Amino acid sequence: MSDSIAPIKADVSEAEWQRRVDLAACYRLVAHFGWDDLIFTHISARVPGPEHHFLINPYGLMFDEITASGLVKVDRDGKKVMDSPYEVNPAGFTIHSAVHDARADAQCVLHVHSVNGVAVAAQACGVLPISQHSIFVLSSLAYHDYEGVALNQDEKPRLVRDLGDKRFLMLRNHGLLTVGESVAEAFVAMYFFETTCSIQVRAQAGGELTLLDRRIIEGAQGQWQQVTRGAGGGLAWPALLRRLDRIDPGFRS
Repeated sequence: MSDSIAPIKADVSEAEWQRRVDLAACYRLVAHFGWDDLIFTHISARVPGPEHHFLINPYGLMFDEITASGLVKVDRDGKKVMDSPYEVNPAGFTIHSAVHDARADAQCVLHVHSVNGVAVAAQACGVLPISQHSIFVLSSLAYHDYEGVALNQDEKPRLVRDLGDKRFLMLRNHGLLTVGESVAEAFVAMYFFETTCSIQVRAQAGGELTLLDRRIIEGAQGQWQQVTRGAGGGLAWPALLRRLDRIDPGFRS
């Protein structure tokens, strides 16, 4: 990462710093799992506090270069509210600001152009009920039709309408999006979303598919609460951070 990024831990609240560390970790994990698309796509997180401020990636850095200090803080219009030598991607913030404004629970919005995700997003059938991973996605899944690169502010109400109160959004012919009450929750949701798509693409290359009973999907949310002990992504998050620390703890700087 560029030496022009100065450490800012002493300049922000403890709560904001923790959110920055978690978000930087999320960027690194997306790169680690191979869901990144060069410098494109975005993960945003709300800054704790009464202001409508958000953290997003500095446009031009690879995801494995992101650090807590390097994240750009912007207002709801995408304008920087803290000095940074980097700008933000306007297309990225169009999508993210729409979701953050509409959903109080959207503390983190994660969007990727993963190969498997885009492959399934291009399929008319969308996500199929063919794996255990898929039942958790299908129990809270919405779709949004492609309208071109997300630069048009007029698209926001349609995107918000299509997302509704769901956790997973498939952007047709475009990619995947998850919403979480924490960075951890949004990341683990994306892990299940991308894994669901990966399994589907591989299964479709084989023989006839076995579809799961829709009644199983109806109970998936309750089962998810049991499996995660009500912690959402928080149960796996400490282990994921330990993995990152073994690889490169630089995201914490």
